[in-house]
Amino acid sequence: MPKMSGGRFIAETMHGYGVTHAFLVPVIARKVMVEMEQLGIQRIITHGEKSAAYMADGYARASNRPGVCMAQSVGAVNLAAGLQDAFLGLSPVIAITGHRPLTHQYRNSYQEIDHMQPFSAVTKYSVVVDSAEQLPHLVRQAFREATTGATAPVHLDLQGISGDVVSDGEADLEVIVEAAFAQRPAFRPEPEPQLVRDAAQALAGARRPVIMAGGGVTASSAQQEIVELAEMLNIPVATSLNAKGTIPEDHPLSVGVVGSYSRWCANRVVSEADLVLFVGSHTGSQVTLDWKIPAMGTPIIQIDIDPSELGRNYPTQVAMQGDAKASVRRLIEAMEPMGERKEWVERAQQLVKEWKDEVEPLYNSGAVPILPQRLCNDLTKSLPSDAILLADTGHAGIWTGSMVDLNHPEQSYLRAAGSLGWGLPAALGAKCAAPERPVICFTGDGGFWYHIGELETAVRHGINAVTVVNNNRALSQNMRGDLVAYQGYSGNPTELFAFTDVDISKIAESMGCFGIQVTDPNQIQSAIEQALASGRPAVVEVITDIEEMAPVPWSP
Repeated sequence: MPKMSGGRFIAETMHGYGVTHAFLVPVIARKVMVEMEQLGIQRIITHGEKSAAYMADGYARASNRPGVCMAQSVGAVNLAAGLQDAFLGLSPVIAITGHRPLTHQYRNSYQEIDHMQPFSAVTKYSVVVDSAEQLPHLVRQAFREATTGATAPVHLDLQGISGDVVSDGEADLEVIVEAAFAQRPAFRPEPEPQLVRDAAQALAGARRPVIMAGGGVTASSAQQEIVELAEMLNIPVATSLNAKGTIPEDHPLSVGVVGSYSRWCANRVVSEADLVLFVGSHTGSQVTLDWKIPAMGTPIIQIDIDPSELGRNYPTQVAMQGDAKASVRRLIEAMEPMGERKEWVERAQQLVKEWKDEVEPLYNSGAVPILPQRLCNDLTKSLPSDAILLADTGHAGIWTGSMVDLNHPEQSYLRAAGSLGWGLPAALGAKCAAPERPVICFTGDGGFWYHIGELETAVRHGINAVTVVNNNRALSQNMRGDLVAYQGYSGNPTELFAFTDVDISKIAESMGCFGIQVTDPNQIQSAIEQALASGRPAVVEVITDIEEMAPVPWSP
């Protein structure tokens, strides 16, 4: 067995598992950094630990391979905070941190706190590595944990303020790469045949069934199977935000995103269903509008790779543990094509048409300041057929989820699971994972300000993602509630949500990016196309109407 440093072992193992980039704030594991360069792994130095975590998350979601982020001891808890989105989004991220050496423990060592408690909240596997000899077991296990079952972040805490005790230490180490764990899903478990038959029978007997595709469909790459099953059985398809794009949104069976960041037509269709097939969905509060859509008592079939999710929020008629792609394939094989349900499909299509007719004047509005609906419509028209669209949380998620159409199977949609500011760094990570694909981030000015410094990172490393900023110079999602709170009071509610007038495009240009500001709605498409063709990191700042609020979701 060869003797090598821990740093060499970590770098060779990452290389063997196909890791191409690591996102970090120095100083962490210098020996690993040196060895990474020798192996061609790019080291992306960020301006904050949360940004590093978001980049690794975007990388992981765009590639379905583990993304790596790193930080030294004092930055470890900041990195943990950044893993919240990856944890909520079930993203296979590997976080590596340093901790003070054993002789410093429990002695008030400078800047040291317990790392394990913060990471325990946002990882499925978090371990302390005190010596190089532990690396073969613990590093391989990290890749196994990150890519199996319900995927999620994992954490290795290396001894040494920068992990140097482990990375500098030498031992007899053998690099073993288990190829199955280089991507997710590592395995595709299938449900029992009798449960598949039970589900097939329930679907065949339903008059108004709906398929509800969740994030597990995206993680499993089960989009083709969902569309095939829907077409075979003539069933409308609604999606969560995490599964947006599962079915092309101009498909006659697509009803849109359901829940609180939704189109009302999708909420109406799911609420009228007499059977809902949840595939890879946690059935959480956002996708079900606080468990009102579908109504309790609606017959449910649920497929999930994590057995603890089966029946968690809705009692199931049939519960199947399994990978989304493999399980839906078994359903397809167990069923015969069905031409019925013409009346139900026509009902769903009529609701979708009514929604489209309602928003059409907003989609094509020439108003100045620009309406966000017009921005979204023009973004739909400008998206390349193989684009990756990332959306920040809040209004950015609502606008893109409900108003942007993904009409090509090769397009992808990734969204923040709750952390405002995720969009820009995550887009840079996604672009690192898929450099050949156009990557576009949609965020508001509130989200953009969080990590604006990462534009410099993008320029330094040539990460040519495009960021579209819906700039109404306010945290407008807050505005409605703030104004309600002030009813009957004098004061200045605007200081709770309003920003100053800053030309974001000029800031971007000063940092070496392509920057353009749009005030005329007829120039939106041209600006996006120029940004995509610029060959640089790009920012398209669109000045929009502060008064235009995202619609309140339809509720039964």
